[in-house]
Amino acid sequence: MNVKSMTIVLAVILCATALQGFPMFKAGRCLCIGPGVKAVKVADIEKISVIYPSNNCDKTEVIITLKAHKGQRCLNPRSKQANIIKKEVERMNFLKHQNI
Repeated sequence: MNVKSMTIVLAVILCATALQGFPMFKAGRCLCIGPGVKAVKVADIEKISVIYPSNNCDKTEVIITLKAHKGQRCLNPRSKQANIIKKEVERMNFLKHQNI
């Protein structure tokens, strides 16, 4: 390789490593895009994940995994069903910490 090629390769590598330190998105990387659905059939729910605001995402997300490999749905965190789920998760976490 000649000096010009080496200089270009070195410049590309330096730029790539410098760009990794810059935040790409101000709001972070949320898992849910859009407002989400208002409700899901309770019989179809296999697993519930409540993700609270953090450095990665500045909003609360309620992610429902459906039975029979039907995928995942994001619940609107302001919906009635999501509020009930969040309260139940908080209650279960409180009880789990009380037994320790």
